[in-house]
Amino acid sequence: MKKKIILAFGFCLLAIGAHAQRVLSLDSCRALAMRNNKQLNVSKLKQDVAMNIRKAARTKYLPKVDAMGGYEFFSKEISLLNKNQKSALNGLGTNTLSGLSTSMNSEITNILTGLVQQGVISQQMAQQIGSQLSGIGSQIGTPLAQAGDQMGHDIASAFRTDTRNIWAGSVMLRQPIFMGGAITAANKMADISELMAANDVDLKMQSTIYNIDQTYWTVVSLRQKEKLAHSYHDLVEKLDNDVRKMIKQGVATRAEGLKVDVKVNEADMQITQVEDGLVLAKMLLCQLCGLPVDEKITLEDEFKDQVTPISTAETYQPDTTFSRRPEVRMLQNTVDMTKQNTRLVRAAYLPHVALTGGYMISNPNVFNGFQRKFAGVWNIGVLVQIPIWNWFEGAYNVRASKATTNIAIMELNDVQEKINLQVTQSQFKVKEAQKRLAMAQKDMNSAEENLRCANVGFKEGVMEITDVMAAQTAWQQAQSQKIDAEVELRLAQVGLRKALGILE
Repeated sequence: MKKKIILAFGFCLLAIGAHAQRVLSLDSCRALAMRNNKQLNVSKLKQDVAMNIRKAARTKYLPKVDAMGGYEFFSKEISLLNKNQKSALNGLGTNTLSGLSTSMNSEITNILTGLVQQGVISQQMAQQIGSQLSGIGSQIGTPLAQAGDQMGHDIASAFRTDTRNIWAGSVMLRQPIFMGGAITAANKMADISELMAANDVDLKMQSTIYNIDQTYWTVVSLRQKEKLAHSYHDLVEKLDNDVRKMIKQGVATRAEGLKVDVKVNEADMQITQVEDGLVLAKMLLCQLCGLPVDEKITLEDEFKDQVTPISTAETYQPDTTFSRRPEVRMLQNTVDMTKQNTRLVRAAYLPHVALTGGYMISNPNVFNGFQRKFAGVWNIGVLVQIPIWNWFEGAYNVRASKATTNIAIMELNDVQEKINLQVTQSQFKVKEAQKRLAMAQKDMNSAEENLRCANVGFKEGVMEITDVMAAQTAWQQAQSQKIDAEVELRLAQVGLRKALGILE
């Protein structure tokens, strides 16, 4: 009786210490895992990536504007005139008037000679007239030659390009009009990628919840088995004390006492094993929750007498496609993705039409001769690309893409069939766990009655020590089976909900 009081007092102290620690319920463990699970956070980041890719795909419908500018230096400039032409233009007046002066002097000499021969004028007068005309031509020809040279020099300078330093810039606009359906297909593929990322998040969430539930109830089970191990240790220790008294009185043999000592040692080892297992299970639960593995935690259901089962989902009738399962939705996304990929492949071999426009500026420019200043021009046009012959390359690629779609459909059907078997198997596991729990409850009642009878018979001297030890062992096994059955039922129900895709 004193030992029971001490044991109860110890459990009270343990409960008080547990309240001083961090107490976690199943929901709080799930919430911590959702917030701290690295793989789940990676999936959420992938979802953000898919969302931004989808937004980027929407911009394919809109016009694109690009600006470009540059400067180039060349060691030589482009020359439209050769050296002889430049030299001729620079001496245009001198060369022209020199020829004209020679011709005019010869013509005047001939005229004056004719007049002298005809006796109109004398030889002396002809010489005077020729001298005067030569002086007048010299006075007039020099300014004309200079003006002609200047004119030729201006013409040569006008033909100079001076293209050693070139500045250029442009602003271009491109607006797709018809791309064969490629832009629409790319946008749908981006939408599907975003859905696939969301389904991947759901898959990781369900897997995380399933792992948390398994670890949580494993900790609860080990805590129950720890209490059971202590209770069993108290039973065999009490029996050991009784046998020692009987040995002193000569009622029992030393061999029987050694048998009981072995049972006490076994009970001590069981306590050590279950305590070590409990510590490791809590460390695993902390790791799944994103907490330090050495943090002291206490679970809300640790000190409850039994594990409360959840509402069963065995009557839930899912649709034949199992669309609530994230895996199925992801495979359906893959099928849709391959269909859009076929459209994208086909679009590459259809006509493409795009509208272009822009403004170009350069220095020097040739819009008004060669000018050393910035000037620009607007432009607008339509680009059309029409594939004519590609040796059936497009047809082959489309067939290959369609075959990929058929493969994805077959994989989806195969997974749906396997999920159907998994759901049926999970339903059977729940029924078996319910039956096992009911049988464990009956076995535990029988084991308690058997232990009571064995203790009474041992006190009355009609039953031996081995019978009591056997009854104690049977009681411990019945209690352990009951704990296992309760946890197994809870985990089987969680597994069924996961198989149905309704684990939340």
